Amino acid sequence: MDYKLADYIFELPPHRIAQKPAGEREQSRLLVARGGSEINDSKFNRLIEYLKPDDVLVLNQTQVMNARCFAEKENGLRIEVFILDILAGMYSDTPVSDTNAESDSAPDTDLGERIPVLLKPARRVKKGMKLIFPCSGVQTILDVKGEFGRGVLRFPSRDDLFSVLEKDGEIPLPPYIKREDGPDHEDQVRYQTVFAKEPGAVAAPTAGLHFSENLLSELQNKGVKLCKLTHHVGIGTFKPITVDDVRQHVMDSEHFELTAESANMLNEAKMRGDRIIAVGTTSTRCLESCVIDGKFIPGRGDTDLYIYPPYSFKAIDGMITNFHLPGSTLLLLVSSLMGKKRILDIYQHALQKEYRFYSYGDAMLLIP
Repeated sequence: MDYKLADYIFELPPHRIAQKPAGEREQSRLLVARGGSEINDSKFNRLIEYLKPDDVLVLNQTQVMNARCFAEKENGLRIEVFILDILAGMYSDTPVSDTNAESDSAPDTDLGERIPVLLKPARRVKKGMKLIFPCSGVQTILDVKGEFGRGVLRFPSRDDLFSVLEKDGEIPLPPYIKREDGPDHEDQVRYQTVFAKEPGAVAAPTAGLHFSENLLSELQNKGVKLCKLTHHVGIGTFKPITVDDVRQHVMDSEHFELTAESANMLNEAKMRGDRIIAVGTTSTRCLESCVIDGKFIPGRGDTDLYIYPPYSFKAIDGMITNFHLPGSTLLLLVSSLMGKKRILDIYQHALQKEYRFYSYGDAMLLIP
């Protein structure tokens, strides 16, 4: 097995990166690849033709926060504040911290008020500095300052934090989607799935963006079962692999929750031999993290599961996903499912057929 990062690099012309979503959610294109070498070019609104009654479609119901905010120092200087994790300390007993942070910060028993952030420009802020969010009027203290712009802000209360997100925040579009004046109204709607329910993500589970309420109803009418889980997409989704040997890469941890109801639905599907189709790489990583001895175990926690070839999938029988960045952990994940040669052939087909890539791009249905 070759673990060289260079083997997962392909040329992606910049104009193939979608800057806007399709006119309607389900009007995106759909590439269908199953076992063998056949590839079908279709539309997402025809997904129903490729799924069977009693298939279980697993949807990630995380909701993207208005995580990019702007505050001011007392002298009026504008500071960008990217909220990294509103659930810090709520999914485990591990306190909020920064591994590169200054060590003289006093411990805090109220973890809900101390929120990890990225700050820009980092050189203009200091530990102990007051920041003011102008629209909400909330004032915070920079409790910890670490390297690479990381810090921990102390909010007066959790209600104040949510007030900042609502009044001072905007949807955090990925860096490869360019907007001169920030996200527009269309982004506020379309960079969110129709089944988003649980706030906590800093990026959308983009495979789910293609589903409309109407399409979900059509699938259920056919007999396809919808299963929900929560996997909060973190900033690590954009973390590049910077090592030559992909095995040396370290994934950032992300919060997840699988309810007892969902675990029971999945276990029953396994017993019947029905297919489990994950919508997105986040749903996939959550499911694979929740299988022990062939059984789905409900619960919530954190996972840093890193899937790269060769990997034996225990939870899923297929996946719906978008097209990913060359040399990314997401490309390694789909390579694990389909095989490296097969997935690179699929990507070359997509480039030749002018599929649109990344968050607002088109989708694949992958059934190994």
